[in-house]
Amino acid sequence: MTISHPTMLTRKIVLASNNRGKLAEFAELLAPLGLDVRPQAEFDLPEAEEPYATFIENALTKARHAARLTGLAALADDSGICVNALGGAPGVLSARYAGEPKSDAANNRKLLIDLAAHEDKSAYYYCVLVFVRHADDPQPVIADGSWRGEIIAEPRGEGGFGYDPLFWVKEYGKTVAQLSPLEKNAVSHRGQALRELIGKLR
Repeated sequence: MTISHPTMLTRKIVLASNNRGKLAEFAELLAPLGLDVRPQAEFDLPEAEEPYATFIENALTKARHAARLTGLAALADDSGICVNALGGAPGVLSARYAGEPKSDAANNRKLLIDLAAHEDKSAYYYCVLVFVRHADDPQPVIADGSWRGEIIAEPRGEGGFGYDPLFWVKEYGKTVAQLSPLEKNAVSHRGQALRELIGKLR
C-alpha cells in the first residue's frame, strides 16, 4: 500500500510533546518538507498517559491522543537514555527518573548517583517516532534510531536538554551538550529516526 506524503494532507501537524528542545529539533528537521510543527501546548492539550513499559507503545498512545483532540495529523516521539549497567534504566522513565516535577538537573544527579558504583559507563539514547494521519489511523508510520556513547562524571556544555551534558560522544570528543544543533541533528537518535520516518512517508 502506498503511503501518502503528509504535505498532501496538511501542512500543520501537532507534536505530541511540550518539550521545547524536541520541538526545536523537529521543526528544524521537518522544515524542508514544508511542515508546520506545532506543540500540543498550543492547543491546550493535557499530556497523554504513558503507562507502558516500551517506547513504541507510549509513542503510539501519545500520537493518537494528540490527533484525536486536535483533528490534525500528529507526530509523537518516545525517547530516553538506556544505561547498560542499570539494566537499561532510566529507559521509558527518563523524563521522570528523579520523580515529579520533571527536572533535567535532578535526573542527571540521580543518574550519576545510581551509576557511581559501576565501572561500565556505556549507554545509548533511543528514540521511536510515530506519525498518524488521524486518531484511528490503522497504518501508523513508525521509525526508530539509537545513539551510543557513555556517561561522564560531571556535566559539560550548555546546549541540548535532558541528559545531554552527561552523554559523551567519542567520535566528537564532546558531550552532546557541547555539540552544535547541526552536529547533533546529523547523528542523534532523533535525527536518525526522523530521517527514516521521512523516507517512509515519501
